[in-house]
Amino acid sequence: MEMDEFLRCLNCGKTLGPKSKHVQTQCTECLLNLNFKTEDLDNREIDRNLQKILDFFISDVNAAFNKDPAANTLIEVLAGYPGVKAVLLYRIAHFFWILRMPFIPRYISDIARDLTAIEIHPGADIGAEFFIDHGSGVVIGETTEIGNNVTLYSGVVLGGTSLEKVKRHPTIGNNVVIGAGAKILGPIKIGDNVRIGANSVVVEDVPPHCVVVGVPGKIISKKGEKIEKIDLRHGDLPDPIAIAVSSLDKRIKELETRVLNNTKKRHEDIEIYYGKHGGGI
Repeated sequence: MEMDEFLRCLNCGKTLGPKSKHVQTQCTECLLNLNFKTEDLDNREIDRNLQKILDFFISDVNAAFNKDPAANTLIEVLAGYPGVKAVLLYRIAHFFWILRMPFIPRYISDIARDLTAIEIHPGADIGAEFFIDHGSGVVIGETTEIGNNVTLYSGVVLGGTSLEKVKRHPTIGNNVVIGAGAKILGPIKIGDNVRIGANSVVVEDVPPHCVVVGVPGKIISKKGEKIEKIDLRHGDLPDPIAIAVSSLDKRIKELETRVLNNTKKRHEDIEIYYGKHGGGI
């Protein structure tokens, strides 16, 4: 009996193929682990999730058409918008992810990334009316939760900050606009009706009705009024540095005025006491 006959898969005992003998200790079937049991599926749950794909598809396309002033027709949105394609493929991958089907969800998301340069993990939970404008470089992590009517611009990262298999990505509320290049990191919560400025880095919770800019992100405005449902003003944000410099400049002018006034008063007192030529009154 030759030694090669003892080279079997450590998991199932199957004899390894000629190539597998030299590079691995398990057979290809065990390594890929593509076992999937259909008897455990709930048909009503499958029907409900399939209907959600169709409903979300309609709302996502409608959001792209309404939020982008450059969109002229729905056909143009369907055929030429990478954000719409990426979100549709995500919806399909997410469906298989919910069914706990191995390999397929991640493979679909990888195809979407190759086609659109947008990476959305199939495990993310994304609401209706979701729009990614342009989209290159957008990354959405596995445990991300996104509400309804959220708009992302190119370069946005919703990233994790832990190696543990726990909630490690952001939770985004409803009616949120995240500007180009912004990074939201960790299991933080972004409230409803929030605007996050371009290239901001947000690492702490943000309450509702706020505007956040800077590195790290700072809340520079907060109000109780609900923002417009279609809000694209990710570039219309206050400049906190300009505001601080302006405040300092105003303060300096006030101090200069006070110093000049005090100096003038002392000079007048001396003239009154000593006389114009120092000879007394």
